[in-house]
Amino acid sequence: MTALAVLAVVVVTACVVGVVLRAQSGRVREQPAGGPSVANPALGRVGVGAGEPVILHFSAPWCGPCAAVRRVVSAVVEDPGDAATPVRDIELDLDENSSLAAELGVLSLPTTLLFDSNGRQRFRVSGVPTADDLRQALAAL
Repeated sequence: MTALAVLAVVVVTACVVGVVLRAQSGRVREQPAGGPSVANPALGRVGVGAGEPVILHFSAPWCGPCAAVRRVVSAVVEDPGDAATPVRDIELDLDENSSLAAELGVLSLPTTLLFDSNGRQRFRVSGVPTADDLRQALAAL
């Protein structure tokens, strides 16, 4: 009987954790001031901070959801909505840019980062964002 009670607690806990993680997946989160910026030379080398907002997303050939992020980002770059300036799309392979991913705290794929025209990270998304959410975040830049 005790084993069944322990099993029930484990199952309920796993379900709660799964629901919480699912709710946060794909949500655009604003980053606090003082986060990564173009002061990081690696970001400057990949094109962040060149005077225009940047959508930087990490992907890998083996990542299925990364293809969905690629489609969403392409749609947003083609039609940025209320964004005042054109948006630059930079896609980096996680395997080839693992040190930059580690510096930026990328722990899972897909991860999308939004930088303002000054090269400051302003928003972060883990998972597949919606095009409307990305457009709203870009309008705030």
